[in-house]
Amino acid sequence: MTLSDKIAATKTALALALDRFGSRRTAVAWTGGKDSTAALHLYLEVLRDRGDPSRAVALSLDTGRKFAAAVAFRDRLAAAWDIDLRLVRPAPGAEQRADPSDKTACCRLLKIEPLRLALAEQAVACLITGIRADEHPDRASRPVFEERKNPDYTGVNAILPWTLLDVWAYVADRGLPYCELYDQGYTSLGCAPCTLKPEPGAPERDGRDPDKEALLPVLHSLGYF
Repeated sequence: MTLSDKIAATKTALALALDRFGSRRTAVAWTGGKDSTAALHLYLEVLRDRGDPSRAVALSLDTGRKFAAAVAFRDRLAAAWDIDLRLVRPAPGAEQRADPSDKTACCRLLKIEPLRLALAEQAVACLITGIRADEHPDRASRPVFEERKNPDYTGVNAILPWTLLDVWAYVADRGLPYCELYDQGYTSLGCAPCTLKPEPGAPERDGRDPDKEALLPVLHSLGYF
């Protein structure tokens, strides 16, 4: 399957999602990282191709522990692309209570519970993600259309069959901007306490905390991507 085939399949999936839910009830889960930025750009193209004048809605988990450079890049690009950026923040005091050594509790407080609340309050019925099957074994078995509970919504893993090289090829071909942390050697951007710069040539998520990576199936069952 060529990258052109994958782009076409992604756009078909996004068009189906819009047919079902409409742009007013659809959002993109956007971190400012390369994958979710590619997914967001594809969504913008589908909106344009359909003649939909709606601004793309992006939900961004603002845990208080993101890299400053990633946050600044996200905000600049949101302004440049006219994105309806909606920050999803933890409850007051949650950041102080969240212990990075307890990965499950920390992610629940800073990511999962705020995301659930935002989806429910904003009546989001469809959430587009930038996860990929090749980045983690737990994600390899995910479907493109994923029914989620608590709250009920449909996740659209729009670039699920894409590879790391596919994403960077798309970024280069479309001339998309990307966070400067990638040029500094980072390959996957998460919260700063759980993200290191991997050795050159190491697997993409090698810089992520291994304890958290092992818990991804648990985090997914609790409501994470």
